[in-house]
Amino acid sequence: MTTSIRNITIIAHVDHGKTTLIDNLMKQSGSFRDNEVVDERLMDSGELEKERGITILAKPASINWKDSRVNIIDTPGHRDFAAEVERVLSMADGALLLVDSSEGVMPQTKFVLAKALKQGLKPIVVINKLDKADQRANEVLDETFDLFVSLDANDDQLDFPVIYASGRSGWASSEIEGTRENLNPLLDLIIDHVKPAKFDNSKPFAMLSTLLYADNFLGRSLVGRISQGTAKANQQIKAINLGGDKVDEGRLTKIFRYEGTKKVPIEIGEAGDIVVIAGLEKANVADTICDLEVIEPIKATPIDPPTMSIKITVNSSPLAGTEGKKLTSTQIRERLVSEAQNNVGITFSENSNKDSFEISGRGELMLEILLTQMRREGFEMTVSPPKVLFQKNENEEKLEPIEEITMDLEEEYSSKVIDSMNRRKGKLINLKDTGKNKKRLVFHAPTRGLMGYTSRFLTLTKGTGVINRIFHSYGKFEGEMEGRRNGALISMEQGKAVAFAIFNLQARGEMFITHNDPVYEGMIVGLSPKPGDMIINVMKGKKLTNMRTQGTDENVVLTPVRKMSIAEQLSMLNTDEALEITPSSCRLRKAILNPHERKRIEKSASAA
Repeated sequence: MTTSIRNITIIAHVDHGKTTLIDNLMKQSGSFRDNEVVDERLMDSGELEKERGITILAKPASINWKDSRVNIIDTPGHRDFAAEVERVLSMADGALLLVDSSEGVMPQTKFVLAKALKQGLKPIVVINKLDKADQRANEVLDETFDLFVSLDANDDQLDFPVIYASGRSGWASSEIEGTRENLNPLLDLIIDHVKPAKFDNSKPFAMLSTLLYADNFLGRSLVGRISQGTAKANQQIKAINLGGDKVDEGRLTKIFRYEGTKKVPIEIGEAGDIVVIAGLEKANVADTICDLEVIEPIKATPIDPPTMSIKITVNSSPLAGTEGKKLTSTQIRERLVSEAQNNVGITFSENSNKDSFEISGRGELMLEILLTQMRREGFEMTVSPPKVLFQKNENEEKLEPIEEITMDLEEEYSSKVIDSMNRRKGKLINLKDTGKNKKRLVFHAPTRGLMGYTSRFLTLTKGTGVINRIFHSYGKFEGEMEGRRNGALISMEQGKAVAFAIFNLQARGEMFITHNDPVYEGMIVGLSPKPGDMIINVMKGKKLTNMRTQGTDENVVLTPVRKMSIAEQLSMLNTDEALEITPSSCRLRKAILNPHERKRIEKSASAA
């Protein structure tokens, strides 16, 4: 029966325990056999999700509890994947808002709650991780209530139920010191508090496509909640966009619903249920999938625009084709077009020659995840420095994206961090003492100055600080900002680097290469502490003679090379530089490799 279906989404700040809680809800509700082997964080099915411990794609699952089926949608907590959260909320009748009992309300908590309240959802607040030694559940509850008030929640939403839990230990209780046996109180609360939406089964079938998956056997699989009518296997359907224009037409070849994390084929899908359908080749996210007689599209939530972009071209370095298998602009284009179709947080554009592609997204992590996935698939490419996307207001004034940064750190490091943020045009909005010699700083700063700042922040706080960033708004342009002060150490020829040469050049700056690494003319092999680029020879070996005396040969000791993420390397680039990405290497390089050509272009630019 449709009345027994509850659709809920779990929303929270990154790493507040959403996926772990779902794991235990499914285990305790009997979704698995007693002898079944179940992975930890089973909802994080992607390779990168398991490695990094973050959720990247929103994913539905289903559990049965007391004559009801509860469809649960796991959502990402990181700001860059917020587009996933925005879409998923349209499928839900209710939401579980998870808040860490120690960290309390964080930037993403504020963001996801604002979106949920706007949709008219009445969240259940779960104070999670109550088994932490430094839990402060009562204070966190007060912070959460203040957040609801600040986001203009209505009286119904302000009267939210609260439950205390430990997702990892698998218990929930209505009291802080209540019995800690299992998660049954939370499941009961979901059934009591979340009322199933009322749908009309007599109308023709219609559903809003919310998620899109590529399936090797079924083709494009569209996920959504049926808004009216019933979906039957083999019926004729069409897809219409937000303007009401027909995008696609075909036959509904397969319908699935979720049982646990598995997709189970069904013959008929009822209104109110979350289903997966196959059969349409062109339909996309935010399209209405419906019966042929339906003409009105279902309204979809507009997605916030991207704030940052990168240009991707073919790998033009002398080492191109030595490590990857997918090298051509056609292969890169097809991959990026497919990503833009599947991921609404990303937009794709190209030049007239179709050999340079611009990808725009919400932030560094989203773009880094895409580039990491591509290199694992065997792609080679050249990536330009990221640039922020500006806008103009009605007075034609330039606006730029501003982020809200929340930092938790030891008191002794606060002055260094404040100074570093001032250099990046950051404004201190709030500073409060969180006890035990710790401070919480909140800044508003332009995205331009924050590229790669996380690694700088961790250096300043000696790895003890926690930083969280979220898009705040478009604000007035803050003026020019100084770029990288360090000059580049550039290789003068192609070959293999020699330990003897690197050892003698270490005093000139930080080296990015070690013995026997391949280098080429125009490749950046290190950074100088001073401004201005320097061309160096890293292939100069020791002159050999037939004279040997004791103590003549020194032991060559090389400083270990710093391992940098793709986001860090992109943040280091100046406007005339690029990053070469292959399946096994990431190399910084000059956009124009030949030094004489670089000088000629500089002269003509300065003359102009």
